Amino acid sequence: MKRFNWQIWFGLGLIGLSAGLYWIHYLIFHESHHIFIFLVEDIAFVPIEVLLVSLIIHRLLSLREKRAMMKKLNMVIGTFFNDTGTQMLHMLSDFDIQLNEIQECLIPDSGWKEKDFVNAMNKARNHDALIRVNPAKLGMMKSFLAGRRDFLLRLLENPNLLEHESFTDLLWAVFHLADELSRREKINDLPEKDLKHLTGDINRVYASLITIWLNYMLHLKQDYPYLYSLALRSNPFDADAAVMIR
Repeated sequence: MKRFNWQIWFGLGLIGLSAGLYWIHYLIFHESHHIFIFLVEDIAFVPIEVLLVSLIIHRLLSLREKRAMMKKLNMVIGTFFNDTGTQMLHMLSDFDIQLNEIQECLIPDSGWKEKDFVNAMNKARNHDALIRVNPAKLGMMKSFLAGRRDFLLRLLENPNLLEHESFTDLLWAVFHLADELSRREKINDLPEKDLKHLTGDINRVYASLITIWLNYMLHLKQDYPYLYSLALRSNPFDADAAVMIR
């Protein structure tokens, strides 16, 4: 409230200062005609100034700021995939018995263009994964996520993640899956109801993770070709490359 009052007085002061200067001009030159001419000209330019400052310049600055923010976010996403995400994709893809339907579009190469990544993301979003839970591999995932919990918590503490809603949702989905697994001591002997629930949680993480991974690969292809080359050689969907992350 105090700040608002200060702004009102400041605005009134500027208006008073402007009126005073116009009055001084009139006292010196005794000519009101030119005062009104310049006043109307200045007022007429205000809409154009608003257009230039608010719509064009402000938008350009916002776009530049957003790009800088996304570059920082992609660094965080890259850390996630290097530590957790790529290995998770490798483990989750083993549960998808229909992976062969989209596997080809999940193996990018050095010649891929932006449109190729976009097409791959669209196919991944439309992929109806058929998850078949393997108790032994589920136990491995439980141990893996338990060991990554502190790392994932540190990622969530990053305030920049608020600008990337889909990645934040992915992290929460991963946390939920980790919590569900940690609450079940006997992974090898789960009732059908629990397996069905875990299948839904795995599907949620899997679908989101593939899309964000493809988008991150596009970022590497455009901005960091040398990192993109390494990412191709550790592709979790490529049987020849995935050996690097096992």
